[in-house]
Amino acid sequence: MTQLNTPYPSTAYLTGFLRSRQIDAQQVDLALTLVLELFSPTGLAQIREAVQALPDDRRTPQTAWFDAEFDTLAAVTPRVLRFLQGQDPTLAHRINTRRFLPEGARFASLDHYIGEEGEDPLAWAFGALGLQDRARHLATLFLNDLADVLRDAVDERFEFVRYAEKLAAAQAHFDPLAEALAEPPHLIDRTLQRLTLQALEQHNPDVVLLSVPFPGSVYAALRIAQAIKAARPEVVCVLGGGYVNTELRELAEPRLFDFVDYVTLDAGERPLLALLEHVAGKRSKTRLVRTFWREEGTVRYTNFVEPDIPFDEVGTPTWDGLPLDRYLSLLDMLNPMNRLWSDGRWNKLTIAHGCYWKKCSFCDVSLDYISRYEAASAEVLVDRIEAIVRETGQTGFHFVDEAAPPKALKALAEELLRRNVAISWWGNIRFEKTFTPELCQLLADSGCIAISGGLEVASDRLLKLMKKGVSVEQVARVTKAFADAGVLVHAYLMYGFPTQTTQDTVDALEYVRQLFEHGCIHSGFFHRFACTVHSPVGMNPAEYGVTLQPLPADGRFAKNDIAFIDPTPTDHDGLGQGLKKGLYNFMHGIGIDSDIRSWFPVRVPKTTVPRRFVERALSTRS
Repeated sequence: MTQLNTPYPSTAYLTGFLRSRQIDAQQVDLALTLVLELFSPTGLAQIREAVQALPDDRRTPQTAWFDAEFDTLAAVTPRVLRFLQGQDPTLAHRINTRRFLPEGARFASLDHYIGEEGEDPLAWAFGALGLQDRARHLATLFLNDLADVLRDAVDERFEFVRYAEKLAAAQAHFDPLAEALAEPPHLIDRTLQRLTLQALEQHNPDVVLLSVPFPGSVYAALRIAQAIKAARPEVVCVLGGGYVNTELRELAEPRLFDFVDYVTLDAGERPLLALLEHVAGKRSKTRLVRTFWREEGTVRYTNFVEPDIPFDEVGTPTWDGLPLDRYLSLLDMLNPMNRLWSDGRWNKLTIAHGCYWKKCSFCDVSLDYISRYEAASAEVLVDRIEAIVRETGQTGFHFVDEAAPPKALKALAEELLRRNVAISWWGNIRFEKTFTPELCQLLADSGCIAISGGLEVASDRLLKLMKKGVSVEQVARVTKAFADAGVLVHAYLMYGFPTQTTQDTVDALEYVRQLFEHGCIHSGFFHRFACTVHSPVGMNPAEYGVTLQPLPADGRFAKNDIAFIDPTPTDHDGLGQGLKKGLYNFMHGIGIDSDIRSWFPVRVPKTTVPRRFVERALSTRS
């Protein structure tokens, strides 16, 4: 349960690696299959049964809309899915009439864009010729309406991307998950179980690897494991992925092993080779690598020290077996940069393992996926790129590094141009001064269409405290260099960092406003700072002026986020609303010249940032 437009890369990485070692491996995306099955004619009929079985006190406007419009919904939904899969592009004309799709509550958002009476509410975003994109946005609203019905009628925790996230995120105790998994399966559960059994029958595996990158993937993964164990208890189930690597490092909960047999940490290649040898009877449990298992009701952890597989020897990812023509290109937000996360089928690839900077105090720099930095040569990377293009027929790449190194990007760009390999790519970087206008243009010439990076708190004092290694002036110059090269720029932004004052927050939004005003950035996202036990703040809180609150002493499950007390008197909740409202409007070209204080629902001081700060920064070069 990650995204519907493209496969999450972990299975492609591991499938490619295992096959490179002559191990028969197949991959299945049950998250995509589940959504397509729920919105099939049979699935929609089952949803209607659930809607009609609701007691009066649980009926909502969305379920009433679904029931009343069901015949039309059942007719158009399969066509909408085909359109979003790129298989029926001419349907855009019908969708854009606003008479083809039944419109539920999600379409009310269009009212915010309406100007004069009769004026097209989406003209500002799509103009006269944005036929496909306009229809894709309307079709996305339609799917979100259907998701709302599932949430109201079947499972209030349902989300396309973060399904039942609260059951797993920073949960010290397994009880919430155990209770949910013990409940009688509802429509979504039963559908997922049936699809799981179909995959078992098709592939007949000895070992099943379940990748859980996020907390919102855990519930469905354990429902899959539950179905496997009920049908084929001899099949070995293994849990791994980003969630495990960050939150289950101190796992002591034996009940998890009612569902899975093993849990592995960090890069999966070496632990899996060891585990497969153990399953084949060639290695004892005492020689497993970074692996949890249960023995007589107690969780054991074994880490027989063996070197990890070098990054340039992990093989080429493969998407073989995944239904690449069935993913859904969604258009949630009317911003050209933000759409990249949900629109289009991107081949996901990593330029380097880990982060070359690994100093940011908010980041999990102590963990392997950050701390162990290894890069592959440009030649190896372009070999992988060419192999992936041959396999998938797709030339779009999303480089999913924590922060792609400028030196490696430069070498990659030069190798792409030398071989005349034409791709489109985007990824995450640090806005460091190494990205000169000349380098930005080189990257654009090699196919770079977009870049994201962390501006975080937009305060030089706090950027220094968090060891970001950049300044606001520097960020302005680097982002402008990318924008001038025709590259879209997204800024990750943060609020609520230790010692951040109200004045810091107001000034941060003013910096962001000026960056939009001068065309330096095209989109952004403000998230609330969360302290984790693996970050410098979590490990050395006194250095940042905060006190950690104790974790539950009897916690045996997830351990990641940790609450803290910051003596700085700042209303981060109220300020966060203003930050997000202002940023949302800036991304749509609204209110960029307004007083920054107007966005906040609480009284805030006037900004101390000079009105021409960014303009002056751009006129000088450091």
